[in-house]
Amino acid sequence: MEKPDSSQPSPASELIDQKIAELGDWRGATLSRMRMLIKQAAPGIVEEWKWMGTPVWSQDGIICTGESYKSVVKLTFLKGALLEDPSKLFNASLEGNARRAIDIHEGEEVDAEAFKALIRAAVTLNALKKKEKRAK
Repeated sequence: MEKPDSSQPSPASELIDQKIAELGDWRGATLSRMRMLIKQAAPGIVEEWKWMGTPVWSQDGIICTGESYKSVVKLTFLKGALLEDPSKLFNASLEGNARRAIDIHEGEEVDAEAFKALIRAAVTLNALKKKEKRAK
């Protein structure tokens, strides 16, 4: 029986689990909750680990990234500027032409249903963009 090659990276989901555990404070709990909501909103979503330690959720392209800083958990939607945000969840990176972000500070809680609607809208947008590319 061969021993697993420990030099190979773990699957992304395991790395995200480790990241959440390492944070160990409100940031880990927040990232864990948002991850759960992402998976509920888009059961077919793929978890990835990019840019030397950033959790990424993708379906037909990147939906959002989950970054943690000292005082904020940031969820950045790469095509957020193209999404309707009737609940005004986006509160960061509002000046750009593409990205939008949700900064969550300690003690804040994002509306679960509004967030899941945003995830579903991002999934739909990626699917449309993919379909448009194939049609060309």
